[in-house]
Amino acid sequence: MTSTKKDLFKPERLSAADKAAATDHTARGIVAAEKLAREKKTEKLKAQRLLQEADAEPVAPAPKRQPARKRTSA
Repeated sequence: MTSTKKDLFKPERLSAADKAAATDHTARGIVAAEKLAREKKTEKLKAQRLLQEADAEPVAPAPKRQPARKRTSA
């Protein structure tokens, strides 16, 4: 293997705009992947909840309680 200028010296410095663009691109990719995973998980949990609700017997709502009476001082 022959040595070249690229192998012997440090690569050129990136400009601030190039660094920012690379960081932005990477961050947006991570956020997009997290969003996709979150949506996938939400759909899975929703499907499980709907199945569970379909299998469960309907529960009658609890009867309403009478409001407490005010005490009068005698």
